[in-house]
Amino acid sequence: MPADRLSALDTAFLCIDRPTAPMHMGAVGVFSASRPHDHRDAERLAALVAERAERSPRLRLRLREGRPWLPDRWEPDPRFDAAAHVGSHHVTEDDADPLAAHASRWFETPLDPRAPLWNAEVVTGLPRGRFALLLKFHHALCDGAGAAELALGLLDEIPSARSAPATAVSADTPGDEDTDVLSALWRDARRTVGETVESLGIATAMLRAARPFPLSPTAIARSTHRRLGFVRLDTSDVRRVRKAYGGTPNDVMLAVLAGALREWLRGRNDGNRLRPLRALVPVSTRRRRGDLAGGNALSGYLCDLPVDVDDPLDRLRAVTASMNRHKRAGPWRGAGAFPVLAERLPSVVHRLATRTVSHAAPVLFDTVITTVPLPGLPLSLDGAPLRETYPVVPLAPHQAVGFAVSTYRDGVHVGLNTGGDAVHQVGALADAVTKSMATLAQHCP
Repeated sequence: MPADRLSALDTAFLCIDRPTAPMHMGAVGVFSASRPHDHRDAERLAALVAERAERSPRLRLRLREGRPWLPDRWEPDPRFDAAAHVGSHHVTEDDADPLAAHASRWFETPLDPRAPLWNAEVVTGLPRGRFALLLKFHHALCDGAGAAELALGLLDEIPSARSAPATAVSADTPGDEDTDVLSALWRDARRTVGETVESLGIATAMLRAARPFPLSPTAIARSTHRRLGFVRLDTSDVRRVRKAYGGTPNDVMLAVLAGALREWLRGRNDGNRLRPLRALVPVSTRRRRGDLAGGNALSGYLCDLPVDVDDPLDRLRAVTASMNRHKRAGPWRGAGAFPVLAERLPSVVHRLATRTVSHAAPVLFDTVITTVPLPGLPLSLDGAPLRETYPVVPLAPHQAVGFAVSTYRDGVHVGLNTGGDAVHQVGALADAVTKSMATLAQHCP
């Protein structure tokens, strides 16, 4: 596919996007500094971020709509001004968490589809002289891995972190031309048949996985309101649990969030009808496809979260068993692979149907739990070290809560994105995440 053409999955994210379901992801990075930063520092840092954004070819792109039956394309914005995408703000609100309060308002604002689909903002006035960088990227522009790469390009450069470019495979390899043509045709035919079989399997699995009404207690009416929550956990606790009871760090976090959702739902008076919730766990397929950063290369697993199970170790065992089953089957099978199916549909189908179909998301899953990879090397902005980084995942239509997790240095950072009636309960959910991790860690010998 040409580099300037949106894939069918990219188009799907555009079609879903509405004021009540903005399809942008992002992050909140918190930096330490040797002195308090005021509004003048915010403007200077914003200018620095804009200067670096000017050098990013992907951040210069805007949408050019194609004909109804053709994919949209990216084109460089001839009037691109990175400074118009980077703002500054000095918090003065008398709020228990002024950064979360301001970031919530900033993130619930949709991106302008007529301009390059990203924004950034520097926020000063935080306790202990810290400042924050807020980032917002539309899901059509990139997936989580692509967003992380774009974000790193705005921070201070770390030469040792830059990987060598991949060696391109020459198209002029010597060989018999007729044999090469026949081999290519055979490979294409096998791939087409294989993808057709895979697609039919995914569609069948989706029909089987669809759940009848009533929907889960996390389903909400459409709402433009969002509220973010930030939770920092210690990587040492996750490692202790993994060492004692097995599984992967991701399994441990899924179990922690299952425990948090259990506590949260009980606090909402839903405890008398608890049943397993289903999480969409996105899986990157970029390595297998060999794609460069940019656009979306995704599949997913639908993992049942045992919120109805009281014992935290039993929850961890159940999550680990579920994820192991998914991994054995691979990311190209099962109902959670519906992004793969979406990628294989013509763009015109998404324009006609995706907006309507997306409202049935709660039939398949209750929440999204995604992990955003970050390098282990120390990161900084204008020399100020990055201390915390909270990713933000968009909410599907009618979904009350989504989780995004990043491990950086000695911290596991959980970004909570809530909508609808859950907006006023994000503090209780954040406390439940901390409590769930502590409870699980207490069981370690």
